[in-house]
Amino acid sequence: MFETQISQYITGDKMIIVPLGVASATPTATRHLPSLAVWREGDIHLFDCGENTQMRMLQAGLKRSKIENIFISHFDVDHFAGMFGLLSTLQLQRREKDLNIIGPKGIKKFVEWNFKFAEIDLNYKINYVEVKEDIESERVIDAEEYYVEARPLNHTKFCLGYRFQEKDKPGKVDADKAQKMGITKDEEFKALKAGEDITLEDGSVIKSYDIVGHPRPGDSFAYITDTKYCPNSVKLAMNTNILYHEATFSESLADKAAETGHSTSIDAARVANESQTKLLVITHFSARYTNPFILLREAREKFFPAWLATELRPIYTDPAQEKGIVQQKVYLKEIDDSSGSDGSDRKSSDDSKKKFRKRKKVDKKRSSGKTRSRRTDKPSSSSDRKPSKRSSRSDSSRGRDSSNRSEERTERKPKPITPRTPFDDFDRF
Repeated sequence: MFETQISQYITGDKMIIVPLGVASATPTATRHLPSLAVWREGDIHLFDCGENTQMRMLQAGLKRSKIENIFISHFDVDHFAGMFGLLSTLQLQRREKDLNIIGPKGIKKFVEWNFKFAEIDLNYKINYVEVKEDIESERVIDAEEYYVEARPLNHTKFCLGYRFQEKDKPGKVDADKAQKMGITKDEEFKALKAGEDITLEDGSVIKSYDIVGHPRPGDSFAYITDTKYCPNSVKLAMNTNILYHEATFSESLADKAAETGHSTSIDAARVANESQTKLLVITHFSARYTNPFILLREAREKFFPAWLATELRPIYTDPAQEKGIVQQKVYLKEIDDSSGSDGSDRKSSDDSKKKFRKRKKVDKKRSSGKTRSRRTDKPSSSSDRKPSKRSSRSDSSRGRDSSNRSEERTERKPKPITPRTPFDDFDRF
C-alpha cells in the first residue's frame, strides 16, 4: 500500500539513491560520515566521500569499479577523508577507465600531493573539475544523457550543492500504429524516436510526431548539505524527483544551526516546499540525536512526503522497475535493538519468559517424622536457625544498595528521544 501511495509522487526510471553515511561531523557506533551513491544505468556517481565510504559501498552491494564521478561539496574533513583510500583501492584493482573528480578549487592539489607522498603512480587518469568561489552556477558535467549543475551554498566555508539532471527522454513509439504504416526495421524506429522523419520503400513519408509521443522529462536529484537556508538551495532543488537535504539540528537548536552554518529540519522542509520537490529525504544528523525521528516529525509537519535517509537502504525513483538491482549485503544491527524505547518494557517481557525449575513435591507422610537434620540435633527448618552476623550485615548493605538504586532511577531524567510510532513504521523508511 505504501508503494502505491508514494508512486503518485515519484515517476521515472533507472535511478537509485543509496545513502552510505548519514552522520554529521563525527561518526557514531551506528552512523558513518557523509557519503551518498547514485546508481544510474550501471554507473555510480558518488557525492562526498567520508571515512569508510568504500567499505559501505561493499556492504551496500555497489561495485567500486563502476564509479564514474566523485562530487565533493567542501573541504570539511568529514566530507572527503575517505577519498584517498578509495582512489588507492581503484589503483590496486588496476582500473584503466578515466575518473572525474569535481569539487572546490584545491581538490587537484590535495589528491596529487597524497599520491606523490605515497609514491603511487596511477594506472588511470583523473579528470579534475575545480569550481571557483565567485561562480553563480556552473554545469560541471555535461554527458549525453544527463548533466550535473553546481551552485555555492551558505556555509562557514565555500561549499557546493549539486543537481543531477537527466536530459529529456524521447517519447514512446506507438508500435501498433507503426506496424499499420509499414514500419518494421530497427533503423526506422530509431530514426523516428530521434525526431527524424523517414521515407518508406513505396515513397511514403512518415512524420516522427505521428508515431512518437511527447518527450518525457528526465529524473532529477539534488544534493544539498552543510548550509543555512539560501536561495541557491531552492534553485538546485526546483521540481526535482528527490531532494536530499541536511537536517543537522532540530528547530530548538536553530541558533546553533545558524552559528555553525547548518540547517534544521524545518529549513529542509522550507526548501522542499519552495522548490516543489516530489520527495524530501533528510540526512546529516548530529550525534546528539539518538533517535532522528524527532527531526523527521518536525520536517513532516511542514512538508510531506519526507523520509529519513537510512544507511545502505536504497531510495528508488521507480520501485517497480528497479527493486532488486541494488541488494544490501549486510545488516547493521542497532546497539539498542535489545531494549525498548525506555529499556524497561522489553526487559520485563524477557524476564517473564524465563523458565524456572519446579520444586519437587515432598511426601508429607514420609517427611512428618523427619524434623531434624541427619548431621545435627538442631531443627532443620530455616526459620529456627539464627542468622549470622555476616549475613545480617550483607542483608543490610543489600537493602541500602537497592534503596540507592531506586532513588537513582527516580532521579534519572528520560532521554530526549521520540520512540517510533506506527505512523513511522513504513516498509522502507
